[in-house]
Amino acid sequence: MNFRTDLALERCENLDKKSLGGVKMEVFKENNAKITRIDVLNDEGKKTVGKPIGKYVTVEVTPFARHAQFIDDSLESVSKEIRRIIPQRGSVLVAGLGNMSITPDALGPKCASMIFATRHITGELLRSTGLSGLRCVSAVATGVTGETGAEAGEIIKGVVQTLKPDVVITVDALAARNVDRLGTTIQMCDTGIVPGSGVGNSRQEISEKTIGVPVISIGVPTVVDAATLIMDCIGNENGTENVSDTAKNMMVTPREIDLMIERAAKLTSLAINCALQPDISPEDMLILTS
Repeated sequence: MNFRTDLALERCENLDKKSLGGVKMEVFKENNAKITRIDVLNDEGKKTVGKPIGKYVTVEVTPFARHAQFIDDSLESVSKEIRRIIPQRGSVLVAGLGNMSITPDALGPKCASMIFATRHITGELLRSTGLSGLRCVSAVATGVTGETGAEAGEIIKGVVQTLKPDVVITVDALAARNVDRLGTTIQMCDTGIVPGSGVGNSRQEISEKTIGVPVISIGVPTVVDAATLIMDCIGNENGTENVSDTAKNMMVTPREIDLMIERAAKLTSLAINCALQPDISPEDMLILTS
């Protein structure tokens, strides 16, 4: 693979069926969403896709910059796929990764701020509100190493040791190979995440192996690298040979990125909330988290 991407789907797209040994792939449409489920089954599949063994789901929806209505078929499809990939029981920690001060990287912390946290709702308060069936949920925004001096993985591991959740859900901005997927795609997987890997700035892995509990990773691609964009524009895979190293290391993001991030964070957080608390309607959940 001579391009940067965090999406398992894009790792599989240029391979024919004969080359997908150890990989099971299912593509279908539901409502207004296109859903791709990829199972990396063994070491052969791991080598083929360049991703750890596990489940990867991509939901392609209406571009977020044009998506003003949050409670619709897109929400239902995303929430359904999240519910399908997370454990059905147990407490949950939602961790927003990224830098709030850099718009393309602000998805995680914005999403974490809209998670319906319930761990503190106990006893009489729980009974009096009629919400006795609430799942225990906590949320944290980790910041980035340049701000905190600590790896996001270290912060999450410390929180996990204190709160002892049964599963962690991370939310982060991703890199795509195809510019058309920026702000239109949500990927989720059960293998964790290596923050920054798609932009060549890999940080400490966050997975069950490193923090001790299962990690579900959810992300939206917000950037594409300049070399890939040039290659697409001229239709030549070797078209970047004369591009400077500086240009090759640049990442490109859409001009409507502010609106894209706001709406992507809203939809993603609402989908997570609805997946974790299925007894609360999306309309009520939107009120609770506003």
